[in-house]
Formats: sequence, C-alpha cells, structure tokens
Amino acid sequence: MLMNMKEILSVANERNFAVPAFNIGTGQILKAVIECCEEKKAPVILAIHPLELAFQGDAFMASCVFAANAAHVPVCIHMDHSSNLGEIFHAIRTGFTSVMIDASKKSFEENVAISKKVVDIAHPLNISVEAELGTIGTTGNDVEGGTTEIIYANPDDVVKFVEATGVDCLAIAIGTAHGIYPKNFKPKLRLDLLEEIKSRVKVPLVLHGGSANPDDEIAKSVKLGVNKINISSDTKDALYQRLRITLAMDPVVREPFEVYPDSIEAMKEVIYHKIDLFDDADKVQYYSL
Repeated sequence: MLMNMKEILSVANERNFAVPAFNIGTGQILKAVIECCEEKKAPVILAIHPLELAFQGDAFMASCVFAANAAHVPVCIHMDHSSNLGEIFHAIRTGFTSVMIDASKKSFEENVAISKKVVDIAHPLNISVEAELGTIGTTGNDVEGGTTEIIYANPDDVVKFVEATGVDCLAIAIGTAHGIYPKNFKPKLRLDLLEEIKSRVKVPLVLHGGSANPDDEIAKSVKLGVNKINISSDTKDALYQRLRITLAMDPVVREPFEVYPDSIEAMKEVIYHKIDLFDDADKVQYYSL
C-alpha cells in the first residue's frame, strides 16, 4: 500500500526498528525489493535519486506507483537528495509521497529556511519531508554526493532545526559516508552522538551512507533510535558484480529474462539481509492496510 514516509516511520519510531530505503535505479531493483519485502512482510521505502529518475524517465514512476499500490506491505516513494526546489516540484508532480531536501552544505540558517519552505509546500499535499544536518562523507564512488570532511551533527542544532522546520524525519551526520568503503577508509560511527540526539528529539532519525558499515554498528544504531537507513551501493554492487560473471560466461546472451535472473537473486540476498539487520521483518502487523 502506498503511504507517505511519516506514516511509515512513526510506527518504526514507536516500535524501535528501522525501515530500509533502497535506491530504485532500475526495474530489476524495483521488482526484487518489492518481492523481498512482501515475502518478509516488511515495510519499505523506494528511494529514487534525481539522477536515477532522469535516467529512467518520469514514466518509471508509474511502475513504482503501481507496485506500491499493489503491494501488501507499506510502501513509500521517496525523492532522495533533492538539492533545489525545482527537483522538489518535479517530485510532487510525478507522484512521490515523500521528498528529501538536502541543504546540509549551506549555513545552518539557510538550511533551516530552505527546509521550512519545502515543508510548507509539501505538507498540505500530504507529502512528508526529510532534511539533513551535518555532512555525510563520500568515498568517491557514489552519486549521492558528500564531503571529504564529515561535520558531525550538533545535538543543540538538531533540536533547534526540528523545532524551526517541522520536518518529518532528519538525516544526521554521525560518521558514515556514501558509497562502498575502500580498504583504507575507516569511518568512525559516533553512536554516543546518536544516543544523545535521540534523547533530545522525538522525530525519526535517518542514517545515510548505510552500505558497507559493520553489521554490529548498524544493528546497534537501530537499537539506539535510527528509523530509516539508506541502502544503494550494496544492492547495486551485488547486482552488477554477478551480471559481469553472467555476461563473461555467455558472450552472446541477450534476452533480459536470461541475463538478469542470477543477478537478481544475488541482490535479493543483500535485501533479505538488510531487512533482518534492521529488524524490519514481520512489522506489517503494526500497520492498518
């Protein structure tokens, strides 16, 4: 069932689990995510980056809306990392039920003003809003962006930001980075900072850059109050690493229904694992569908 993100995350916040936000860059990923979540009875967020939408075209949204409405689990369609109002308006026109405005690289005052403006636009339309405070790192192999220097979210600023903007959930910088971490990249996840922030605000908290972090850190972050975790690189890496093997084994294979099945199964293993890791399985029981 298609919902907005506030409706989905309010239950996750109350029941202390995290909902995965899988980046849906192709129809193969969409199909795999919906099938896994229905099997696991797990609510899910279909995240689409503006570059992913530009590549697929607006008609792709019709597939996402159809899949969400037909699903027997709660589904949100979320615009990921919008950087300007033009992208927000486009998302609203094409059927997204949630949007993220990422003004985290701007000053605190500008971030508040822009995020509040998006809230004022989206909320009357029953569209939820995510914003970001602090900066998420980058490994250099992602499209979501980030900075080479991670600026951790300040708990005092988080309180002020939530009160001033009225956002429905907030991505906080606690040490993660977008992309697959290189061997020499050692992120420091500030779980102590997460715990302090959670004790001071009631809004659902979001973890970006959730791919490739140690499972024990991610599991603990869920227990400490993270309610949404973005996953993009891990699923795509599984899909395309296996696809390279398939194509190498049979250089003349050309039918999509022959090329993709093994790759989809490889990706599904990652999806199942994330659902279990986030304690998202069997949570459909807490929603009215």
